[in-house]
Order: sequence, then C-alpha cells, then structure tokens
Amino acid sequence: MPTLQQQAIAYTRRWFKRLGRKTFDFQEETWKAFLAGEHGLVHAATGTGKTMAAFCGPMIEWLATHRDAFRELKNAEKTNATVSVSKSTTNGKALRDIPPAIKRTSIDRLNRAKSKRRQLPKLNAASKIKVLWVTPLRALASDTACNLGDAIDGLGLPWQVETRTGDSDPAVRNRQRKRFPEVLVTTPESLTLMLSWPDNLERFDELRLIVVDEWHELLGSKRGVQTELALARIRNLQPAARVWGLSATIGNLNEAMDVLCGSSSRHTGRLVRGRLQKKTEIDSIIPDDIERFPWAGHLGLRLTPQVAKIVADAGSSLVFTNTRSQTEFWYRSLLTHNPELAGRVAVHHGSMDRGLRGWVEDSLRVGKLKCCVCTASLDLGVDFTIVDRVVQIGSPKGNARLLQRAGRSGHQPGVASRITFVPTNAMELVELAAVRDSIADGKIESRSPLRKPLDVLAQHVITIALGSGFEPAKLFDEVRSTHAYHDLTNQEWQWVLNFAERGGESLHAYPDFHRMEMVDGRFVVTDKKVARKHRLSIGTIVSDSAIYVRYQKGGNLGMVEDSFIGRMEPGDKFMLAGKLLELVRVHENVAYVKRGKGKTTTIPRWMGGRLPLSNELSRSMRQKLEQAGQGTFASAEMQSVRPLLELQNEWSTIPATNQLLIERLKNHDGFHVFIYPFDGRLVHEGLAALLALRLSRRSPISFSMAMNDYGFVLQSPTDFEFGEALDQGLFSAKNLTEDIFDSLNATEMTKRQFREIARVAGLIFEGYPGRPTSSRHLRASSNLFFDVFNQYDPKNLLLLQARREVLERQLEQSRLVNSLDRINRSEIVLRDLLRPTPFAFPLIVDGLRDRLSSEKLSDSIARMQKSLEKAAG
Repeated sequence: MPTLQQQAIAYTRRWFKRLGRKTFDFQEETWKAFLAGEHGLVHAATGTGKTMAAFCGPMIEWLATHRDAFRELKNAEKTNATVSVSKSTTNGKALRDIPPAIKRTSIDRLNRAKSKRRQLPKLNAASKIKVLWVTPLRALASDTACNLGDAIDGLGLPWQVETRTGDSDPAVRNRQRKRFPEVLVTTPESLTLMLSWPDNLERFDELRLIVVDEWHELLGSKRGVQTELALARIRNLQPAARVWGLSATIGNLNEAMDVLCGSSSRHTGRLVRGRLQKKTEIDSIIPDDIERFPWAGHLGLRLTPQVAKIVADAGSSLVFTNTRSQTEFWYRSLLTHNPELAGRVAVHHGSMDRGLRGWVEDSLRVGKLKCCVCTASLDLGVDFTIVDRVVQIGSPKGNARLLQRAGRSGHQPGVASRITFVPTNAMELVELAAVRDSIADGKIESRSPLRKPLDVLAQHVITIALGSGFEPAKLFDEVRSTHAYHDLTNQEWQWVLNFAERGGESLHAYPDFHRMEMVDGRFVVTDKKVARKHRLSIGTIVSDSAIYVRYQKGGNLGMVEDSFIGRMEPGDKFMLAGKLLELVRVHENVAYVKRGKGKTTTIPRWMGGRLPLSNELSRSMRQKLEQAGQGTFASAEMQSVRPLLELQNEWSTIPATNQLLIERLKNHDGFHVFIYPFDGRLVHEGLAALLALRLSRRSPISFSMAMNDYGFVLQSPTDFEFGEALDQGLFSAKNLTEDIFDSLNATEMTKRQFREIARVAGLIFEGYPGRPTSSRHLRASSNLFFDVFNQYDPKNLLLLQARREVLERQLEQSRLVNSLDRINRSEIVLRDLLRPTPFAFPLIVDGLRDRLSSEKLSDSIARMQKSLEKAAG
C-alpha cells in the first residue's frame, strides 16, 4: 500500500499529465529532498520547470497531512470533476496587486473552471505563511504569483497566493498586516521590511518552504547579503522551514548553495541538477563589409535593416542592449527604418517609470507587442512564452549573460531558444566565436559572494531592534550563521552595535544617530521618527543621483541623471522611454517636460552601463586569437574577420595564450605603448594607472591613457625607457594595493563609494515619499561624513569598507592580481610599429574622444582609416 506521500506524488504526476506534460527526474528528486527535510539548490536550464520543482514539495506535503481533503480530491479526480478545497490566487482581493493583463487572463481561467467546479467545505486556514517566494525583481513577482496560482488551482489546495513588493497597492499591504496568504511572493527588500514589524514574526510559525528565485542574480551583491541575513532570522524563528534556491546560469554551484543554506544548516545542502538539456541556437549578423581598422560602437546601427527584418519575421522578439542609452537609440532606429512598427514596438529599461515598464510587460505577455528593445531589466525569468526570438546588440561580455538572455525565447520545456548576435564593432565577432566555444565546453562564469559588508549589517541590526528586539549575544550567533559574516569578529560586532546605538565614536554627541537603546537586556527602537525613517530606507540598492522626468500636465516617464539635465536649457529636446520630449523647467528634483516636435540626437547617458569582459570570456578569446595566429578560422565569424587578423599578424603579431603583446609607436602625437592583456576594461584601467605611476617614478613624465576590453595605451609627448622598466619588474605585484591608490584619484573614488555605504548604513536619508532630498544635498552630507571620519575617526570600519569596495568593485583587484601573475609567467613579445595596427587603432580612437567633437572625431577617424587602408594595400 503506497504511503500518503507516495499517493500525493502520484496525484501530482497525474496533474502534470492532464496539462500535457510529464514530470522530470530533477523535479521529483527535489520534491523528495524537500519531504526529507533537506535544503538545496536546483540548477536547470531556463524554461525547463524549476518553479514546479521547488513549489510542488510543500503542496505534496500538505496533501499527505490532510487525509480527508486529499481523499475528496482523489474521488473528484476519478469522476473527472474539477475541485478546489477553497480559495486560490485567482479570486477576489488576491488579484488586486497583479497587473491588469495578467489579472484578466487569470480571471478567464477561473471563470471557465467555475462552471464545472464542485466546492468542498472550506477549511479553517490560519492566516500564516506556508511558502515564502523571494524574487530579485518586482517584475517577476506578479508573473510568478500567477504560475504558482495555476498549480494551486490544478491540485485543488485551499491556499491563496499574493505578492508583496514596493509596487504593491497600499490597500493590499494594509490588508496583509492583518492576514497573510499561505503563499507570499516578495523581494529581499520587502521581506526585510516585514521583519521590522513585531506582529509579523508569528506569521512564520507554519512556514515550510523559502524559495530564492534566480539566486545567481543576488549572489555576489549586497542584496544577496541582505537575503542571507533575512534567511538566518527566519530559520531562527522557524527551524522547520527549508530553504531552496533556483538558478540557471552560474559556474560555482556548490559555493552558491553553501551561501544560500548558511553555515549552520541542520542538513547538508542538496544540489539538484536538471538533466534536460535546453537547446540554444546562436547565430550572428555578419556585415557585408568588415573594416580592417575597427573602432568601438559605430557598426551596430548600420545593421538596422537586418535587425528590422528579424523583428518582422518573428512572432514576438526581444532586442537586448547593454546600456539604457542604446535602448533609446535602437528603438528610434527601428521605428525610423520601419514606421509601421509604431505602436507595436516598445522600450524597457530601469530608468523608465515603473508604470510604463508594467504596461510593456503586460503587453508582451498578451501579444500586443511585436518587439521590445530592452536592457538587463528583462534578463531574468519573466515568462513571456510568446517570445520566439532574441537579438543581442553588442557583445554580452559574458557566457552566462548570453545564455540568460537567449532563454527568454522558447521559454518552455522542449522548445529551443534562439538568439542572434549583432556586432557593434568587428572584434566583437571574435568575442561571439569565443562565447560559442565556451558555452559548448560548459564554461560559465562564477559569482563570488561578498564578505562582511558592515553597512548592510548595521541596517539589519536596526531592523531587528525595530522588529522583535534582540539580545546581542544571540543575534551575534545568528549573524555568524550566514556565509557573509561567518568570520565576523567580536570586535567588529561591538563596533557595529556601537555605531547603530549611538553613531560610533564620531557621532555619539548627535541625538539623530541614537537609533536604538538597551531595555531589559535587549536592544530595541523606541523613537517613532527613527522607526519611520529606517523603514523607508530599508534596502541596499542605491541609485545614481537622479532627476525625475514628468509631464507638466501629469504622468511620470522615468529618471535621468542630474548631470544630464544640468547641461540643458528650457526648450532643449531629448529622448526618454522612446518619446521625444522638450524640457520646460526643473523644480525640486523634477524635470517637467512636454511632447517635443522635430528631431533630436540627444539621448541621456547613464553611468555604470559599460560591462567589462568576464574572466571566462577573456580566457576563451585569447584561445580564439591564438588559433587565428596559427591560421585556423573555424567559424563564419572568424572567417569574416580574417582579413583584419591577418593584417594584424603581418604588421605586428597575434599573441599566443602564453604571450603578452606590447607594441610601440612614434608619430606626430608622441610616443605610444600599446599593451594587450585581453582582461577587460576595469583591469586595464587599473593596469594603465599602475604602469604610468611606476614609469613616472623612474623619471618625471606625464601620460595620457585609453583602454578597452582588449588592451590599453600609454601616450607621452616624450620618450621613456619602457624596455628597461620591463626588465626591472614593471609588472610586479609587490606593493600593488599601495601603488594602485597612489596611481589613481583614490580619495575621490573612495568618497564616491562611501556615498552608497552611508545611505545603506543610515547616515544619510533620501527623504519621505513625494519629498525626496536633493541629490546635491545627499552628496554634500555624504562628503561631510567622509571628511569627519577621515580626520577624526580614520579607523572607522565604514571607511575601510569603502576602500575595499573601490579595489574590488571598481578596479577588480583580484582579477588584476591574476592578470599580473599571468603576465609575469608569459613571454613578452615587443613590436616596434611603423603605423597603428588593427588592435591599436580603436585605442587611438578612444584617446581622441575627449579631445574632439563627434563630427570632428568621425572626420578624423575616416582620414586615419583611409590612410591606413592605403598602406595596407
């Protein structure tokens, strides 16, 4: 006789069969691991059923422990009746915070079922959460809620699913203060906010499962650390809850699972791998004419006709770019080329108003849009089943990113994903060939977890003091159960407590920074003003200084950086959210606009958009170039750039993987040294500054620098002894950290990084809803704290954290160290040039960008190209 658990699993299998699907082995393995009380991580390709792998476990457990209800469901199944023991996601108020397009679809499903549904008596379900689903993006929450609701309806459970995010209707959030659903889909920020309300803590008494969706997206970020701390708190409140993560594209799976499960989990985590291989088809648009002297960014828009044809031929497509500015350029270019797309093509990126983004997402789901031009804002698992084609503009700069974006098409088991690559310069075709080889070899980038960000810990400490309060020793043990803080010292812990309690050594005289106090052996927050400001500040995402853009007659459009608006005058025109706008006035952090007429080439440029080449892709690209140097051009992309690479080999060389190519050139602009580690822009920025400093120490000399993902150039008006410096340890890793800080404007870089830390740690407040603090005031406040700490509290741990984050996040110090180690083991190949090579030409162009207007730059580039082509013959 099968056990009730076995019967419940069989019942679930039959539900899959009625949907025309079958259960996969990895799904059933996950169910059984959950039922055995295990934590774990599910790794499977996008669109192969990870959601149901995680979610069916607690439903099976419920069926097996509610014998009478399960018997009725099985009896109804035998008579082909549609049964529900009570409520589901698609009735009543549960749909209030789901976008209208999804809501209509869900209500249609419900109404069709109601005509044949036989209701069982309702159970007395307590208002307690049984499943907590954490998603990194608000855009995923509503979509996930509907998918989970379908499963609840299909199996007939008396559960309700709702969302709780920053986008949720205030009425929904107020209702949830009194009664939670059995299944809650939320974000790390909203989950942390829940922990700040004392009356919410008992709602976790019946929690059985916490799912962290798209865990790879959170890992290695402060939001991931925030999630770790929240999980540690919930595990402490409800030890029976099991934690499972879902991930599709990550290299360090075992480490990712360890971080998720925490260092004190009662069970060793279970890594479940989906055996179903998702087929990904990768092709590219190869231009008819490949320049032998390419330069970055100019090629893409010339391929608009080919991209427009792909969009026309596809049922529905996503066109991914790497920056928000590119989305605006490409949206306008596609419409200009094919005006018939008006109303059927949209733009989507993170600086648009969330209401506009929601409309785009809903329109994609229901098939109103033929194409959406987007950034990473649609990278993750929003289920647009209708999308059958993805286009990637420019190199994805990483294997995982390309796979993630490809997975947005064919988003269901057994359907191939298809992505077409559009190069923005000729060398990116080499990158695509390298990506394809890396993916075929199963090489996916890892994401390193963060260690001890004390700004996040300070915020968490106040959150817990605001919620249930805490005894310092017990919370210390709880915090140390996370991977991020497992080696937190008692000295560091006491520093954080002192900072959260009274502002630390520097600020203890100011009452505004007395945020918690000891009452009966527990730290608590008693000041209502402190409580309100802290709840409004919970989170670790810190936006660049921004100006809101709003129609003067009402209606939000999004945000642009204040430095962009600061250069404009009333009457100037610009593009945002695919619309031509005219600036009317700027008032209290809001740029008021109206619809513009005519044309403009002005599009906002947001900071932080340029992605560096990943480690895996750097390594694979060096291998592809080595093959080309040996005369092997194995793909259509490599064949297309063969003339370029053969010319590089003729005028200089193509380095092997165990070589470092250095080219020297003297021309009318001075003396140039080109160095090609192929380690990515951020590493090259650090290397260029480091070498310039060390060379200037040998003899007084000034340099200008330019860098890209392939190499960098040092230029000086006077000659310098580069060969001698090489022999005497120019690339040595000795005194690296000190030299990096001496070589750059490190104080200014650290000051900028400190602004984020100050916001997260609660030193500066961004303002109340509708009354934001001005960007200028936030900068001034942050700089003031930085200067005070620097002068009076130089050992302040937040200052040390800012310095560490500059090294790792802005300069990728660990990669820089690895690059120096590889260079020191490599053969140096030194070539003296008569003229710039194809590798050197884009670096020369980058060096000209800051000196010439766009018109003069293009003319100058054309003249240089013509001269070099003539020399090449």
